[in-house]
Amino acid sequence: MKILGIGNAIVDVICKVDENFINQNGLTKSTMKLIFDESEFKNLLNNLKIEKTVSGGSVANSIVGIAQLGNKVGFIGKVSDDDFGSKYEEGLKKENVEYFYSKKKEELPTGTCLILVTPDSERTMCTFLGTAGKIDENDVNSDAIRKSEIIFLEGYLWDEGEPKKAFDKAISNARKVAMSLSDQFCVDRHKPHFLELVKNKLDVTFANEQEISSLIEAKNFEEVVNFSKQLNKLIVITRGEKGAIAIKGENIIECGVNKNLKIVDLTGAGDLFAAGFLHGYVNNLSIEESLNKGTEMSSKVIQQIGARL
Repeated sequence: MKILGIGNAIVDVICKVDENFINQNGLTKSTMKLIFDESEFKNLLNNLKIEKTVSGGSVANSIVGIAQLGNKVGFIGKVSDDDFGSKYEEGLKKENVEYFYSKKKEELPTGTCLILVTPDSERTMCTFLGTAGKIDENDVNSDAIRKSEIIFLEGYLWDEGEPKKAFDKAISNARKVAMSLSDQFCVDRHKPHFLELVKNKLDVTFANEQEISSLIEAKNFEEVVNFSKQLNKLIVITRGEKGAIAIKGENIIECGVNKNLKIVDLTGAGDLFAAGFLHGYVNNLSIEESLNKGTEMSSKVIQQIGARL
């Protein structure tokens, strides 16, 4: 396989809301909130009109994008043997993603992410992880990892205890490791651990400007560039309207974006950017070509509803 993704297996539930809904429910726009109480999650969803449901999760979205570009890919993510779990597996198989997980009845249901899209196209996520967040080392298929050119992990999945053991097992069996920092919420929650991963364990790190700045507590972007140059690893940073930048040692490559796009929904922009970039990376394209492919994929997905092309 070219790439094996390991991440939260989450069913995305996409709904359009107004700004009032965000404020009334005490949410912070453009971030992800973890919900631990199933009834709280159901209450949020109760009065909303569902636009679309997708077998999602950040890395799963990327892996589907990479499959759509013609690469042989796989995914590991934990679901329960319930209705959503079955739909999740079917959804991946339809997209030609090999699913390396045998589902069984779990104590918690399959994970769900409520994606709230406001009129400005920003997305605010409320995630009930369910059994997805209970991944452990027994769920990680070492053989599949060793047969992959690179594994792709998500910051959302990292947590103390069993998920950390799953991460460690995956990294120790991998040829190369890429990871997305996922969200500033994750970075702030696990800062020392993420810094250790970026410095010593990852070959490729994906982050947006907000996440990488928070990770190293940078006062400006110049500090981010200097930090990345010193690491001599591949650091790929998306910067919204400013485009994207890749840094490896003294090499700095930038890519602009088309500012005339009609943005419908920013869900999946980062996931599809990573898909395009990794497609280039594993097919020996230059860093500049990989950045362009990531930008192309990201530009396409933000002109539609949802995180899939």
